Amino acid sequence: MLDVQGRAAELRLLLNRAAHAYYVLDAPVMEDAVYDRLYRELADLEQNQPELITADSPTQRVGGEPAEGFSSVEHRIPLQSLDNAFNRDELQAWHERLLKQLDRNPGTDLALVGELKIDGNALALSYRHGVLERAATRGDGSSGEEITTNARTISSIPLRLQIDDPPEWVEVRGEAFIPDGTFAAINAKRGARGEALFANPRNACAGTLRQLDSKVVAARRLDFFAYTMHLPNDATDRPESQWQVLQWLEQAGFRVNPNRELCADMATIHSFCDLWQQQRHDLPYATDGVVVKLNNLRLQDEAGFTQKAPRWAIALKYPAEEAPSRLLRVVVQVGRTGAVTPVAEFEPVALAGTSVSRATLHNADRIAELDLHLGDTVVVCKAGEIIPEVVRVLPELRPAEATAVQLPTTCPECGSTLVREGAEAATRCINSSCPAILRGGLRHWVSKSALDVDGLGSKLIEQLVERGLVHSIADLYRLDAALLSSLERVGEKSATNMVTALEQSKQQPWHRQLYGLGIRHIGEVNAKILASAYPSSAELGAAEPESIAALHGIGPEISASLSQWHANPSNLALLADLKEVGLTLKATAVAQVAQISNDGSSSGVLQSKTLVLTGTLPNLSRSEAKALIEAAGGKVSGSVSTKTDYLVAGEAAGSKLTKAESLGVLVLNEAELEELLRP
Repeated sequence: MLDVQGRAAELRLLLNRAAHAYYVLDAPVMEDAVYDRLYRELADLEQNQPELITADSPTQRVGGEPAEGFSSVEHRIPLQSLDNAFNRDELQAWHERLLKQLDRNPGTDLALVGELKIDGNALALSYRHGVLERAATRGDGSSGEEITTNARTISSIPLRLQIDDPPEWVEVRGEAFIPDGTFAAINAKRGARGEALFANPRNACAGTLRQLDSKVVAARRLDFFAYTMHLPNDATDRPESQWQVLQWLEQAGFRVNPNRELCADMATIHSFCDLWQQQRHDLPYATDGVVVKLNNLRLQDEAGFTQKAPRWAIALKYPAEEAPSRLLRVVVQVGRTGAVTPVAEFEPVALAGTSVSRATLHNADRIAELDLHLGDTVVVCKAGEIIPEVVRVLPELRPAEATAVQLPTTCPECGSTLVREGAEAATRCINSSCPAILRGGLRHWVSKSALDVDGLGSKLIEQLVERGLVHSIADLYRLDAALLSSLERVGEKSATNMVTALEQSKQQPWHRQLYGLGIRHIGEVNAKILASAYPSSAELGAAEPESIAALHGIGPEISASLSQWHANPSNLALLADLKEVGLTLKATAVAQVAQISNDGSSSGVLQSKTLVLTGTLPNLSRSEAKALIEAAGGKVSGSVSTKTDYLVAGEAAGSKLTKAESLGVLVLNEAELEELLRP
């Protein structure tokens, strides 16, 4: 099965596909509780091993991509998501972190507001001089879809604020949703017409907000609860607390959820959460948790934000559904590092309208912890159709003849003896010639985050290995179009394109090549750090372990892994082989701009500078340009303002370029950015 890096990559793929299906295609493929569980697993992996964090990780973003058919607008103030807690202990841990952030003694009581978490779709409403000017979806948190015409059809959204002397502008944030009764009526009508039914009210709401015909939106009778707002800094009579914000919104004519409570301490918050976990089923709309916010707005400002969420608020999510099933067998899968992962196969069980029959068991320790036996009745947590989890066993239902589940002692792929080193949780095949390890290594090398070779998918890689056409990643570069076109389902044009893609991949930067080698514990982030400090494979191989371990964010575990990898003669032969087929395995001059010191500081050529990226650059992707700027001490902003130092403009630059020119912001092209980055 997959190792930690492979698991993180799999989770990113699953979560990003689910987000695209939900937010863009309006066709969900995953239950919310499933998404939360997978998201939490990825977040935990990244917290334990920050090198696993990638630019495309859903933990680094707020929401989904805007759908086609609506113009994209930038939010005046980023619309951030909330961190989640899934039990009382995690909620308490959040409160302790908050107290520490505010330099308060443990156990200090702070006033908190408990609000029901509405299972709908976030909207940002912009009012100017009291009149609704614009409505936008969350989008990616920085920009969203402009849906003002549709928002005007929602009766609970006032077109004009019901207050005297309204501020010059105000941003109101809230949740659009479809009440349960309305949702049932909508699906009944769709069923009568032979149309596909909506999966749930939230999906129906998302699809409705994206309707190009506002008459359809009006007919579906959406509702809206407001929960916060933002005013200009010089506004008079500003609320001083979240509770006052909710009162202000009510006075302004917004519908605010009445099921809220101002709590003096965490004990009261716990009671509020427990109450609504039971009573939520009696509500006429869907809620999947409670949002807890620090009441004092000044303290909110003091607590601040993480990269993607406020520190002063958290969402307590209610437990997911569970269902029992009978364990039929346990199979094992081998990942690219040789890690062997057991997978439970059980009788199909229906959860939230989907059929689930498999779940990862992670490792031998998890099997022992569950005390798993063949024929056991296992409890599976709701995970829709994607990677559910066996949460516990019901031993009282165990058959008398049931036998304990144990991992095999030999590799199911190559027959080699499996080993488990020291205190490591994983059991591994250490045969470097194992077909499973080779297949995994090839898939990793050509993946989007590594060498990004388009066209070389899993099926083709399996053919190449089975026929003995490749024995290492270097062999990929010895393939020609004639040989590739002889494989199943590969035409001449596809074969030519693959050869071209392989040739182009030789130009990928050194940090991607290093990541692509698949060295244990080296993710994309750590690969960039190592490539900055050691701009060639030769320098990295010759570096002292102590020097590597001293790099900020690296440490002894990664240093030891590198030493072990370079001590293997077959790996050194691979590096020589890669150079022979045309890969340089070293950084370009531009990529060497970031000189990371042992304390994690940057060389600072862009220290305290704010840059904005717009358009398509000829050579650098947006994420690569951002990484270079941040490595040099700069900050990348999503919008142009008087505080912007440089605008980096590529092809098809739009309104940001116009605004930058009007403000006198210095505009750079890619070549000028590279020149600026040179120390």
